[in-house]
Amino acid sequence: MNKKRAIAFVLSTFFGAFGIHRIYVGKTGSGVAMLLIGLTFVGLIVTSIWNLVDWIMLITGDFTDGEGNKMDW
Repeated sequence: MNKKRAIAFVLSTFFGAFGIHRIYVGKTGSGVAMLLIGLTFVGLIVTSIWNLVDWIMLITGDFTDGEGNKMDW
């Protein structure tokens, strides 16, 4: 399934610490893990850093979907 990088970028910007962008692109396991970890204060700090890395990867085009495919804008 062809997911758009722009949508993943917006989701990452606003809801990234909760892993919504990862669930959108098909990385359900890590997305749910981010969601559950992000429900605690300390976990929210950890997932925010994790999201920052994902956000940078989305900008540079290195982020892939759940099947390992590069995404178009």
